[in-house]
Amino acid sequence: MFEGPPDKLPQHFGYLLLPNFSLMAFSSAIEPLRAANTLSGKELYRWTLLSSDGAPVAASNGIAVMPERSLAEEMRYDGVIAVGGAGTERVKDPRIIGYLRRISRMGSHLGAVSTAPYVLAHAGLLDNRRCTIHWEYMDGFREDYPHLDVTDELFEIDGPIFTCSGGTAAIDLMLHLVSAQHGHELAAAVSEWFIHKQIREQNEHQRMALRFRVGVSHPKLLAAIEKMEENLEAPVEREEIAESVGLSTRQLERLFRKYLNATPRKYYFSLRMQRARILLRQTTMSVLDVALACGFVSASHFAKCYREFFGHSPREDRAPEA
Repeated sequence: MFEGPPDKLPQHFGYLLLPNFSLMAFSSAIEPLRAANTLSGKELYRWTLLSSDGAPVAASNGIAVMPERSLAEEMRYDGVIAVGGAGTERVKDPRIIGYLRRISRMGSHLGAVSTAPYVLAHAGLLDNRRCTIHWEYMDGFREDYPHLDVTDELFEIDGPIFTCSGGTAAIDLMLHLVSAQHGHELAAAVSEWFIHKQIREQNEHQRMALRFRVGVSHPKLLAAIEKMEENLEAPVEREEIAESVGLSTRQLERLFRKYLNATPRKYYFSLRMQRARILLRQTTMSVLDVALACGFVSASHFAKCYREFFGHSPREDRAPEA
C-alpha cells in the first residue's frame, strides 16, 4: 500500500470509530484523501465509516458521528483504519477484536491512529512488528505490552500494519500514502492546500523539543531535566545529576530556582508523580507496580506521597475495569 501505485482505483478504506475517538485524528486521517480526489480530479480514494454495532459514535469532544456500516456487515476493504481516543486502552469488545483478526487473515492492510494501537495489541496483531502510539500513552502501552517494539516516531509502517501517534501526525501518514501511490507532486499540493508547510518524515519525534516544553533554553538545565526524565524508575541523586552536566550542586539549585521556581528535588518528584498518574489511569498495573516503576520502594510510601501531591489516593485515579 505504501510502496507504489495501487493495482486498482479507487482505494477503499474503512474507518473504524472507537468510543471517545479523537475527532482531530479522524479528520487528519481522512481529509488528505478527500483533497487528493479533488486536486487530481479523479476518485483515487473512497471510504466507509464503521462502528462495532452501526450506532453513532461520540468523539472525545461529544460530537456524534453516524457510521455507514456495522462490523457485522461484511465488506472487503483495501485498508481498515481504527481511530481511538481517551479510554481506548480499555476497549476489548470481542466484536472489534474478532473483526480485526478476521480481516487481517483476509490480507487487508490495518492501521491504528492515536490510541487505537491498543486494540491491535489486544488482538495480537502487533507482535513482532514496530509500532507507535500517542506519546501520552506510550509509558502505559509499554508497561502493558513489554514485548512489543514501540517507538516514539510519528508513524510506523511495518508490512500490512501501520500505526500513527494521532493528532496532525495522521496528515503526514496519509500524505506519505498519497505520495507513494500517486506521486510527490500531488502529496505536496494536498499539504499546501491544508497550509501544512512540511510533509514530516515518519522518523521525526512526536514531542516538541524539551526547551519548548519547559520554556527555557539554558543547555545545562535542559541536560539536567533530560537526565531526570530518563531515570524515573531508578532516581539518581542530585549530586550525580549536577556532575553529569558539569555543575556543582549549588549551581544546579540556583538554575532550577531561577528558571523553574522549584528545587531539583521538587521538580524531579513532580515528574515521577505525573508518570505515576498516567500509569494508574492507562494501565492495569497494581499500585505497588506503579510505585516501583516511579522509583518508590513501597506502596504505602507511594500512596502517602501521591495523596499529598494530588489531594487524593492512587486508587481514585485507578483505571476502571473494561
